[in-house]
Amino acid sequence: MAETKAKATVKAETAESVVAKEEVKKDTVKKAAPAKKAPAKKSPVKKAEAKAVVHLQFDGKSYTNEDLIKIAKDVWKYDLGNKPADFKSVELYVKPEESRAYYVVNGEITGSFGI
Repeated sequence: MAETKAKATVKAETAESVVAKEEVKKDTVKKAAPAKKAPAKKSPVKKAEAKAVVHLQFDGKSYTNEDLIKIAKDVWKYDLGNKPADFKSVELYVKPEESRAYYVVNGEITGSFGI
């Protein structure tokens, strides 16, 4: 009988140690699992802008916005004697009744040219 109690005690201790080992394994698995990473930031998708071309037609003449900008750049370079690299921005005001385009270059230089 003492032998049966000893075997039962050993079996009980073995069962307890197996349960304890299982709990340790579960804790280890939980700790070992990699932390979830924050989702990668997506760069904003640039939408393609619609290309717009303006045609100004009057008195049998026709100009596009690119034509007028090119003329303004030529005036800047050849008539005013400035460097093309210094031409940063231009605002154009077209008055077909006067056959003139008025410009403001870089927000400060003003003038006009005939079209």
